[in-house]
Amino acid sequence: MKESKQTDSYAHILKYTGLFGSMQGLSILVGIIRTKLVALILGPDGVGLMSLFNSTIRLLGDTSQLGLPVSGVRKISYAYEHNDQESLAHHIKLLRSWGLVTGIVGMILCVALSPLLNSWTFNWGNHTLHFMLLAPIVALSTITGGELAILKGTRRLRPLALISLFQVALALIISVPLFLLWQQAAIIPSLLLVALSQMLLTIGYSYRYHPLRLSLQPDFLTQGNSTIRLGIAFMLAAMMGSGAEFIIRLFLNTRGNLDDVGLYNAGFMMTMTYAGMVFTALETDYFPRLSAIGNDTKQQNRLINRQIEVSLLLLAPMLIAFLAGMPIILPLLYSSKFLPALGMVQPAVLAMYLRALTLPLCYVPLARGDSSTYLIVEGLSAVAIIVAVGFGFTHWGLTGAGFGILMAGLADFFVLTSVAFRRYGYRMNRSNIGYTIFHFLLLLCTYAVATTTQDWTYWAAGFIFFLISAAFSWRILRQKTGDTSPTP
Repeated sequence: MKESKQTDSYAHILKYTGLFGSMQGLSILVGIIRTKLVALILGPDGVGLMSLFNSTIRLLGDTSQLGLPVSGVRKISYAYEHNDQESLAHHIKLLRSWGLVTGIVGMILCVALSPLLNSWTFNWGNHTLHFMLLAPIVALSTITGGELAILKGTRRLRPLALISLFQVALALIISVPLFLLWQQAAIIPSLLLVALSQMLLTIGYSYRYHPLRLSLQPDFLTQGNSTIRLGIAFMLAAMMGSGAEFIIRLFLNTRGNLDDVGLYNAGFMMTMTYAGMVFTALETDYFPRLSAIGNDTKQQNRLINRQIEVSLLLLAPMLIAFLAGMPIILPLLYSSKFLPALGMVQPAVLAMYLRALTLPLCYVPLARGDSSTYLIVEGLSAVAIIVAVGFGFTHWGLTGAGFGILMAGLADFFVLTSVAFRRYGYRMNRSNIGYTIFHFLLLLCTYAVATTTQDWTYWAAGFIFFLISAAFSWRILRQKTGDTSPTP
């Protein structure tokens, strides 16, 4: 029985990592088309301007949501796992009610802070009105986040995968024609219309399974205090993460120029977003299952190790191909104007590999309801990336910023593994240690080739490293899904 469960577990992780990875891949393909067109139409300065607006809205959205889209998943997932329909309906109603309240508050906050946001963000022009016009996006994204939390908690995995694809498609259909017509003047209208369409799409799926029920009575809202407390910790952590990216972009804009912001944003998107499609299953499928385990350390370690194992084996060959093909991929996705970001992207790809090790551990404090530990760890992470990227950019430009991302990733790895080991009893199994070392050495070899060789030697070596990594991963994954012997 135990052996069968192991095979089912590996099969489940692979199935839904594959489902969300493939959907994310399609989403990225559509997003690539949009990004390419936007980059060609707006150029680096237009991409930088849109990045500043997006960073600001994301920061305000993270603040106003009180972390409810994540903390709400924990309660809903537990009720769903134990088939408690009354509790499930109660927590869904509670989450939606709080989502409406926080969305309205966030919109008002954005309007009130618009003059300050303008002075903090820009050292040229007056963009106060632009920030005021962006305020509804905060409310729309808050409602969208709440409905996505409901779908995640109730394991509506296929609708979630479709939503992620359709959201990107809507962004393409809406924004590109507007940019063609009005160039940079279309940034604000496109952001508003995209946020509205994504909210309507999400509630269309969510309301089908769970009809809308709300209550704004104070007595009812206070029943969500425990969820709010955990959510506030997540909110503060998300604020620190969004704030860190906001500060980095402000620093690049003031220390460098808007082109540097656009190039940094392109490099960041290339690594953290495009190469990170394997991670989309973590929040959607892995976190609800981890929350349902509770405080069972043995089951926790088994689930974490399997998730890390699958993530590593799937991601490593992709990153090697990504790193080797970057001189072609970067101008293909953006334009030749963005080639100066190449030196930043190459070391940042190595940071993505470390993220496969650390991201599953990030969810453990949340699943345990340990808000203070989560907050401390995320705070250290935010400080690390600000300091490392700032130092790197000051001394070595965008290439230094890329190495800063890598150094911050190393710091995250050591902090998270230490915390998970001491506080939650996590132990990485021997096979994962071996896989980690093997693939990281291959990545380092690929990086060395990418930065020191040219012509056919470059492509031949990159192709060989990719084949070695892919063959190794394929063999191990075949064994894990077909072999029913227990994991040591």
